[in-house]
Amino acid sequence: MTTAFGDFESINGFLATKSYLVGYTPSTADVKVASELKSSPDTAKYPHLARWYRHIQSFSTDERSSFASADVPKLGAPAVNGAGKKQAAKDDEDDEFDMFGSDEESDEEAKKAEKEARLKAYQDKKAKKPATIAKSSIVLDVKPWSDETDMGEMEKLVKGIELDGLVWGASKLVPIGYGIRKLQIGCVVEDEKVGTDILEEKICEFEDHVQSVDVAAFQKI
Repeated sequence: MTTAFGDFESINGFLATKSYLVGYTPSTADVKVASELKSSPDTAKYPHLARWYRHIQSFSTDERSSFASADVPKLGAPAVNGAGKKQAAKDDEDDEFDMFGSDEESDEEAKKAEKEARLKAYQDKKAKKPATIAKSSIVLDVKPWSDETDMGEMEKLVKGIELDGLVWGASKLVPIGYGIRKLQIGCVVEDEKVGTDILEEKICEFEDHVQSVDVAAFQKI
């Protein structure tokens, strides 16, 4: 399926390293593209797109109305003003010089070998120094399906997640409207072992209780 932003595969790849379509906060561009999806994408096939869709759908109408205005950008837009023809001509020219491909490959192999040697030297030097463990403080907003969701059980399930490099902190229930409360919970993670993506995936596995997970705050320690 294709949207104003691009097809499912392209959007999924784009969202692998981003939380929103434009900038670092939700915008009207997210709302527009999400509205073009008839249902939640296949989580197994498009995990990042499915996560983004559930997150955008978790916002109420009032919350969406406060989003910043943004136009929907294009992924992989076609070239204009003859640029496509110029690129095609360039590709043809490159094909004509395939006979020199072996020399180029040799150069690439030499560069690769040099890069690997430098990397090994750096790693050997770094290994001699005491390792500094980089950590981050994260606050997550975990939203339930309705006011009938057992929030005590949800909190128990979330805190029951055990990962190497993860320490859960304080938590509280915050009203978000219509009698619904969200679970706001903090944690400290070791950056090399735990990221926000794996936390979101683990928490969203409790699909009977959890509608969506949002990163409310993120700070390096």
